[in-house]
Amino acid sequence: MLSVATRATNSAKAKHMRITGITIPNKRLAFALTELYGIGQSRARTICKEAGIDGMKKADELSAEEENKIRGIIETFKIEGDLKREVSQNIKRLKDIGTYRGVRHQRHLPVRGQRTKTNSRTVRGNVRKTMGSGRRKVEKT
Repeated sequence: MLSVATRATNSAKAKHMRITGITIPNKRLAFALTELYGIGQSRARTICKEAGIDGMKKADELSAEEENKIRGIIETFKIEGDLKREVSQNIKRLKDIGTYRGVRHQRHLPVRGQRTKTNSRTVRGNVRKTMGSGRRKVEKT
């Protein structure tokens, strides 16, 4: 078991990799890169392959040169704020021109053809519209 002093020095040594203001956790690189919005598992593996870095290497084991390679590759993609802004602009455009998908977004209903009689809890939240369903409110006497 490690003593308190040893643990403190180990945590002080741990460096954190930051990309576009997001701290990458100390996990295997192929999984750690998925913390960035817009990078999934397949894109993370592709980034590791392009940089010539083993995806099973942990984030704190990277050299400064390897970190810079990864940053350079990631900067070619649209991620985080830019991607979120683009997605919200696309949804706003659909709402403005009054398309079916835009109307579904406005009404907080499923957009991609899912059924709504049951199982649309993800979009609508746990709001039940019918009289007899859901939890009954206890009357105070």
